[in-house]
Amino acid sequence: MENILYEERDHIAYVTLNRPKALNALDYQTLAELGEIIESIHLNKEIRGVIFTGAGAKAFSAGADLIERKTLGEQEVRRNVKKIRDVFNAIYQLNQPTIAAVNGYAFGGGFELMLACDFRIAEATALMGLTELNWAIIPGAGGTQRLPRLIGEAKAKELILTARKVTAVQAEAYGILNKVSEEGQIIADCELLLGEIIANAPIAIQQAKFAINNGMNTDLETGMQIEAKAYELTIPTKDRLEALQAFSEKRAPVFTGE
Repeated sequence: MENILYEERDHIAYVTLNRPKALNALDYQTLAELGEIIESIHLNKEIRGVIFTGAGAKAFSAGADLIERKTLGEQEVRRNVKKIRDVFNAIYQLNQPTIAAVNGYAFGGGFELMLACDFRIAEATALMGLTELNWAIIPGAGGTQRLPRLIGEAKAKELILTARKVTAVQAEAYGILNKVSEEGQIIADCELLLGEIIANAPIAIQQAKFAINNGMNTDLETGMQIEAKAYELTIPTKDRLEALQAFSEKRAPVFTGE
């Protein structure tokens, strides 16, 4: 991989956009590499959480690579937009919980990458926004759909239609961020949150995430049915029996994802 750095440590995958001189902009090669990484994570049962961040001190991701875009014809632009949409959908659909560690600028597609993650933590100096309308286009990788579901229709329209850039503190107030980190603490804060999550049983984590993702945009009755089916998958697991045994023995459970 040339444009993506990848590391696994203590059941956590670290995915770093590695184009710091281009503010980690998302050209086609970067998207293709990111897609390959996401597919491998999806198939890796040893990975229980994922952290996405950007290389360098300036940017998480400034979004689409506008230098590349100037060289593309209409069909190639459509190809790129489909690719980013597909890759971000794959991130959203990962079984493992995901966190965007927003260490700097997050504009356009960079902001949409944040939205595709389950959680978002940003440094206090980060600046972010869906800025596509400045370029006579609209968000095309989930921004118009995920942001309203996250913060509500009116607030999302305000941010999208003005193409406004907001600080991390403002983004937290909007409900976009889970936390604003102090300088140099963002990865540690992400690891702390993931540590709390992955201390629980892997299959239960996956099924809870599945039930939330797939139930929140349906009616309550359908959502309850989705929850019931997800619950059923946890009943025959060894981890459920281990939790009961550990309780009776007054010890911490040891979950294996089985």
